[in-house]
Amino acid sequence: MIAVSPILQVALESMSAHKLRTLLTMLGVIFGVAAVVSMLSIGEGAKREAMEQISVLGVNNIIVKSKIPVASSGVEETFQRSPALSVADGDNIARYDDLIANVVPSRFEAPSTVSRGSDEAPVRVVATLPSYLLSSSVEVDRGRFISDSDLREFRQVCALGAKVKHALFAFENPLGQQVRIGDLDFTVIGVMADKYIARGKVEGLELTNLNEDVYIPFSTAVKKLERAGAGSGSQFFGMGMAISSDSEQQTGYNIPEIDQLTITVRELSLVPAGARLVQRILERRHGGVDDFEIVVPESLLRHSQRTQRIFNIVMGAIAGLSLIVGGIGIMNIMLATVLERTREIGIRRAVGATRGDIQRQFLLESVAICLLGCAIGIIMGIVLSKIISLFAHWPTTVSLFAMVLAVGVSMLVGLVFGVYPARKAADLDVIEALRYE
Repeated sequence: MIAVSPILQVALESMSAHKLRTLLTMLGVIFGVAAVVSMLSIGEGAKREAMEQISVLGVNNIIVKSKIPVASSGVEETFQRSPALSVADGDNIARYDDLIANVVPSRFEAPSTVSRGSDEAPVRVVATLPSYLLSSSVEVDRGRFISDSDLREFRQVCALGAKVKHALFAFENPLGQQVRIGDLDFTVIGVMADKYIARGKVEGLELTNLNEDVYIPFSTAVKKLERAGAGSGSQFFGMGMAISSDSEQQTGYNIPEIDQLTITVRELSLVPAGARLVQRILERRHGGVDDFEIVVPESLLRHSQRTQRIFNIVMGAIAGLSLIVGGIGIMNIMLATVLERTREIGIRRAVGATRGDIQRQFLLESVAICLLGCAIGIIMGIVLSKIISLFAHWPTTVSLFAMVLAVGVSMLVGLVFGVYPARKAADLDVIEALRYE
């Protein structure tokens, strides 16, 4: 009985003796594996980017944004029943401390640039509290963040985002130096760590570049910065509207005191319950007026993951069709090989090879073709994913799962589509095979 290694050696010798035919046989597998690897890398890259973007918002957070209520005739009195989004809303929510860990109000102030001498940088001025660090992904790189004493004393201090610091100070140390926000001078007390976030939207939620944020004390903004005409980042004021007391009477709704509430829930499993609680509290306080929007990053994350799984299944199935076509091609070529090598099979049987040996020989040859094609396809898939990332600016990540899946499917294709030709070869009559010309 012939051992496995000689059988494999014979299969490899047959492949090397017909290099062009072997390459043509492998083409279907090569393109199929390349398609599987590249499609799954696009899906994995999109999944990771979405998770990174949503994690910036905080998966334990519930974000409430102020918005303009939809106006229609005869509803002005209804609008006036709502105080619009306010600090008091946050105080009411924070009372449920068994569920809520932290509530942070934020205002996005009017100045859209910060200057230092003749240098300017586009920014979003965020007026907030020291506890903002507990409910966000931002971190201090140098210096410090806003403190309670800054709030009590209405200090004109600020912490700069990484991009703002680089634009205004380059390689200088900004701590203790002055920058101008609107008509006021602010002292730089800290620089935030660089926080990458791809611009765009996640499930319709517009994302901002945190490196362009400048943080100032909430109390300082309330006392010293004009609220009318704000417009850098707030949904309510981000429409180029200069809302004053006169415009308030014209529009029929109240001006929100704050633009956003960031509510941190104690445990991830409690986020849905926390969102329902926040919804009920705000609906009651706002008299049913639709002047706020609730965003739940955890819900967005689950929806994104579900969508991504569907995308991966569809793309994998489409790419898998190429492997099936490649398998059919392998079966056809192997059937032609059996016919071509009929006399060789008869000689092997005559000198002692069993039907099982012949069957294993052709099966090994089929699997070897698939695995070699798989290796080439993986390399091609990785290169293709890099090209897609470079020219289409799509994030791609080649995962180990994609490569293991490609190898497993290729072996399966080799076995499934190699069985029939192998049996055909093993079932040849020895006498007839020896007489075949």
